Amino acid sequence: MRVVPGKRYGLLTERQYTVLKLRIAGKTQEEIARMLGTSRENISIIEKRAWRKVRLAEETLRYVRELLSVAKVTIPPGTHLVQVPSMLIAAADKASVKLKGNFTRIYDEIRFRAEGSIKGTHVIKPVTVVIYRDGTFEVVSEDSQRSIREKIRNTIRVGNSH
Repeated sequence: MRVVPGKRYGLLTERQYTVLKLRIAGKTQEEIARMLGTSRENISIIEKRAWRKVRLAEETLRYVRELLSVAKVTIPPGTHLVQVPSMLIAAADKASVKLKGNFTRIYDEIRFRAEGSIKGTHVIKPVTVVIYRDGTFEVVSEDSQRSIREKIRNTIRVGNSH
């Protein structure tokens, strides 16, 4: 496999991108090392550095989102989902922001983005919703905060590391 020197994918180098892409596709570090003509140890280092960059990018985005937010609403356990849209609209109104979304969109967004925090029609674990200056909102539950890195790593599995 040919790697183009100097090409970048966001913060990732071409090599880091290639290694992550192959790992996600199910290749072991050993297989990737053979494909790229290097050692498994070198692939391990490249992969570790790539994950570090992914983690830093995620952290940076969290801080930028925080800067752009005008309100955060924490929906406590026991809240019926039907109550949530009015809670968000009230918080947006207080921040002088017109929320982009009707009752159905808000209800569905909470239900599907925080599915591990919802049982039936009730919140069972706290769910935080961030409202932005432009009226958009984002659901930030424990489940939705699982990083991309963790989701991908779960697909790679530890047993596939060598």
